[in-house]
Amino acid sequence: MNTMTNRIRGVLAPVVTPFDRQGAIRTKLFVEQCQWLQDRNISLAVFGTNSEANSLSADEKLGLLDSLVEAGIDMSRVMPGTGACDLPTAVRLSRKAVEAGCAGVLTLPPFFYKSVSDDGLFNFFARLIEQVADSRLKIYLYHIPPVAQVGFSLALIERLLKAYPGSIAGMKDSSGDWNGTQAILKEFSAAGFDVFAGNEIFLLDTMRNGGAGCISATANTNADAIHHLYQRWREPGAEALQQHLNEIRGIFQAYPMIPALKSALHHWSGEDDWKQVRAPLVELTSQQNRELIERLKLFGFSIPALNGERRENRDW
Repeated sequence: MNTMTNRIRGVLAPVVTPFDRQGAIRTKLFVEQCQWLQDRNISLAVFGTNSEANSLSADEKLGLLDSLVEAGIDMSRVMPGTGACDLPTAVRLSRKAVEAGCAGVLTLPPFFYKSVSDDGLFNFFARLIEQVADSRLKIYLYHIPPVAQVGFSLALIERLLKAYPGSIAGMKDSSGDWNGTQAILKEFSAAGFDVFAGNEIFLLDTMRNGGAGCISATANTNADAIHHLYQRWREPGAEALQQHLNEIRGIFQAYPMIPALKSALHHWSGEDDWKQVRAPLVELTSQQNRELIERLKLFGFSIPALNGERRENRDW
C-alpha cells in the first residue's frame, strides 16, 4: 500500500468517536461506523479533530487500533492521527500504526508552544521518523493553523521532503485558505506529495490541481455524495455536485461541528450514545437538534442504513 503508485487516495473521514453516558468509548459502535464508512468507499482518518482525538488518551487510541485490526477492518485504508505535543507519544502511536499496517499517519505539529521556528518543527519530525525507524512509515502533515496556531511553511515542507522523501508522503490542508492550498499543490504535487483538502468544499478544486482527495468531517454522514464527486470530478456536472456538497456542509457548519455530526448519527440510527461528547464539548440543545434535522430533511438529506440497522428516530 505504501509505494508511490498505490498510496491512499480519495475521501477519508475523521471518524467520530462514540461514548456512553459515563464517557467510556463505545468500541463496538466505533468499529461499526468504520465498517459502514469503508463499505461506502470512505477511508478512515481515525483520531482526527472531529474524532475528539485530543480528548482521547494514547492508550485509548492504541486499544481502538487493536479493535479495528481484530474486526477485520482494511488497515491499508486507515490513516490514524498520531500527532502529540510530546515526541514520545507521537512515536508510540506512529509505530503502532505502522505495525498495524496502516496506510500512513496524519500528524499534527507539536501545537502547545506557539511561534516555534521551522528548525524546531523540522527537528520534531526528524526525530519522529528516526525513532520510529521503519521504512513503511508514511507521514501526512496535518496543517490546521486556525486551530493549532502552528503550521507548515512551504520552506519547511521542501526541507522535510528533501531530508526524508520516503517518509513524508503528503498533507491534509485544513487552513481554509485556497490560495495557500493551491500554492502547496503547485509546488509539490508533481513530486508525489499527496495533498488532501481539509473538507469537501475544496474537493473539486483540489482534484483539478493535482490533489489526492479530501479528509472531511461530514464524510461521516454524507459519505455517498462526497465519494460520488470524487469519482466524477472530471465529468460534466461536477460543479453542480460540488455545490450540493457545499450546501449540506453549510447546514452542519451552522452548528458546532462535532455535536452536530453526532446529532445526525443519533437521529438516523436511533443509537442514543451517538449524542454523547466528551468534556469540554457539550451536546446540541434540543432546539438546535430539531433545527439541524429539520434543515437537513428539507434539503432531502438522510443517512443510509448502517449494517441494515439505521432507522429514523423522531424522539428527542
